[in-house]
Amino acid sequence: MLPDTASVDGLRYLIEHIQDAVVAFELVDGEPVVRGVNEAFTEQFGYPRDEVLGTKLNERIVPPWRREEASELDQRTADGEINYQQVQRQTASGLREFLYRGVPYADSEDIVDGYAVYTDLTETTQRERQLKVLNRLLRHNLRNKASVIGGNVELLLSGIDTGDERVERAGEEAREAATELRELSDEAMQINRVLDTRAAGATTVDVVPVLRNVVGRFRECHPSARIETDIPESSAVVVTTGFRGAIDGLVENAIEHNPASDPRVVVRIEPGPETEWLDLTVEDDGPLIPSAEREVITGESEITQTHHGRGLGLWLIKWTVERSGGRLSFEESDVGGNCVRLRLRRSEPLSAPDGADNGR
Repeated sequence: MLPDTASVDGLRYLIEHIQDAVVAFELVDGEPVVRGVNEAFTEQFGYPRDEVLGTKLNERIVPPWRREEASELDQRTADGEINYQQVQRQTASGLREFLYRGVPYADSEDIVDGYAVYTDLTETTQRERQLKVLNRLLRHNLRNKASVIGGNVELLLSGIDTGDERVERAGEEAREAATELRELSDEAMQINRVLDTRAAGATTVDVVPVLRNVVGRFRECHPSARIETDIPESSAVVVTTGFRGAIDGLVENAIEHNPASDPRVVVRIEPGPETEWLDLTVEDDGPLIPSAEREVITGESEITQTHHGRGLGLWLIKWTVERSGGRLSFEESDVGGNCVRLRLRRSEPLSAPDGADNGR
C-alpha cells in the first residue's frame, strides 16, 4: 500500500489501482528514497514491495550511465517543478523505456516529497524505431527496384517479336506490376509526410479552390467522365499536410475503379451534424468498395494476412483526415455506387484565400 499520509482516500485508491507504475518518495539529502509503491510498480519493474521500501530509488532502477540525468530531474522536483520526460530504467528483467512524470508533493508529516509515475513505452518505442528503419529501406529500395524492373521489361518487350500471346501477356503483366510498385512507393512517401505532421500542424484552408482545381484537372485527363460538383463559393476548414493528395486520390479512385466508359463522380459539401462540422463527399456510380476492405480502414475489422485492403490509397485518405481532426466513413451513394464522406472541422473564413494550392 502507499503511505497512509495520502490526504484523500479516493486519490490513494486511484494510485493503487492505476495501470501505471507509481512510486511515492521522500527526498533525503537530495536523493529519492522509496516510501511506497503501487501494485503496477511491482508488476512492471519486477521488484517486491518489501524489497524496495526504504531504498534509494535511483540506485534501484536508474542505470549508472543515466544517474546524472536522474539527479537533474530530482533537483527539479526539489525546486517544486513537475518533470515530464522519456527515460530508460532498469527492471528485474532488463532495461525498458518509460514515460516518466515526477510530481512534487508535500504532506502534513513531511514523509512524502513527490510521486514518480512511469508508463511503459518499450514495445511502442521499439516498434516505432523498427518501422522507421523499414520505412526508409522500403521507400528507397521499392521504388528503385520497381524502376529497374519496369525499364528492363520495356527493353525486353521491345526486342521480342514472337507473336506469342502468352509472352506478350506476361510482359504486359510485368509492366503493370512495376507501375503499381512505383505508385505504391509514392503513396508510402505521401503517408510518411502525413504521419510526420502533428495535429497541431493543421491549418485553415478554403477547400473550394482545392476542389475546383482537382475537378478541373480530372475533367481534362478524363474527358469522358461526368464529374459534377455541388459546392459553395467558399468553405474554410481545418486540414493538415496531404489534404490535396487525399482529394486527388478519392476522385482518381472513383474514375479508375469504374469500368463504365463514362464514369460519374459527384463532389459535394454538405452541413455536418453540428455547426462546427461540414461533410465533404465524393460519390460515384461504380462497383462498391468490398465491405471487408471498408471495415479494415474504419477499424471495424482487424488487419490480418488475408484481410488488409488492396493498397495504401484509402489509408492515405484516412490518416490525412484523422490528422486533420476529422473522420472518414463509407456509405452507398444515391447515384448507385460509393459515397466516401470526409467530416471536417469548420474554421473562420480566410481573409484572402490562397487558391488551389492550399492543403498540398
